[in-house]
Amino acid sequence: MNTPDAQRPHPPQPAPPTTPRARSSLPGRITMVLVAVLVGFGLLELGLRAWYWDYLFSWPNFVLDARTVLAGRDSNRYVQDDRLGYLPRVGYAAPGITIEASGLRSTGAPPAGSPAPILAVGDSFTFGDEVSDGETWPAQLQRLTGRPVLNAGVSGYGFDQIVLRAEALVPFYRPEAVVVAFIADDIRRTEMRRLWSADKPYFDLDGSSAALRNVPVPPRADPRTTLTFWQGTLGYSLLFDFVLRRLDLLHDWFGDHIRVHPAGTGERIACALTQRLAELQKTNSTPVLLVAEYDPVVWDDPAFATEQRRLTSGLLACARKNGLATLDSYDAMAATPNPRQLYVLWHMNEAGNTLIAQAIRNALDKVSSHMPPR
Repeated sequence: MNTPDAQRPHPPQPAPPTTPRARSSLPGRITMVLVAVLVGFGLLELGLRAWYWDYLFSWPNFVLDARTVLAGRDSNRYVQDDRLGYLPRVGYAAPGITIEASGLRSTGAPPAGSPAPILAVGDSFTFGDEVSDGETWPAQLQRLTGRPVLNAGVSGYGFDQIVLRAEALVPFYRPEAVVVAFIADDIRRTEMRRLWSADKPYFDLDGSSAALRNVPVPPRADPRTTLTFWQGTLGYSLLFDFVLRRLDLLHDWFGDHIRVHPAGTGERIACALTQRLAELQKTNSTPVLLVAEYDPVVWDDPAFATEQRRLTSGLLACARKNGLATLDSYDAMAATPNPRQLYVLWHMNEAGNTLIAQAIRNALDKVSSHMPPR
């Protein structure tokens, strides 16, 4: 019986083979996209340089330039130190800044009679960046207490360097009291062995204690040796620099920072270092007051403020556990009509430093009344 062709079963037909041309089209398309992207970035780069004009004929590496300028500035302000990394240069002077023969910042003429001094150690908030000698809080504390106050603050120090600085100076000056001031970022700095191209000491945790490392501290590296591959290439891009500036991401791009501990370890390191301050207090019969100060962004960003307060509160709690007196300046600042007006740009202005000095004086009065006579 005949069956119409339309009803007859047909064997399955194989799929048409993929042609070599179809297989090879994907890499070609990817290449075309990459070329288009590069051409687009190139045109944006040239357009931006034409807009600023001067950069159309000058192609510097912005990262290298920033690090070179920083190295030059710091070489004038600081000297290498095997234990601390760097110290203020004796005799350095700039408008409003005087480093005396002692290597400490001037706080003005000492009070008559020259009683035992108060030693102030800390970072740029203690040193008094952005204000003149007489406007720093150590200088104002000197006027309030009638005692000489030694300003041993050093800009850029981590909490580890601050503690080492106190240990070096207390036996020499035999102060009546020691004020150790910090901001929350100083805790993070203990996780690093290099900050802003300057090598520094750091501590490893050994159980509950801290073991000093990277001493003697190496001298500052030549900026030309510090660039990563990307900094050595994208560092020439004005477009890349422009975008990072708008996003406020230049801190780590320009900064030469080398981390030795995971993020968060600094909290435990700083806590362990309060044991060294407690030993310093005991050995020298000198009261130590640990003071928390605050970055201005705390008053602009609630989330940032929460984290900063958590870090400072944790360190202050460790200090109290180890027998140290503490002062959190947050409440005194928050009680003012506008805390943000207590800053110049990044550091306290004269009014802000006055508030800090008054709070420290009140705290020292309480501390001294509980200390046995020396």
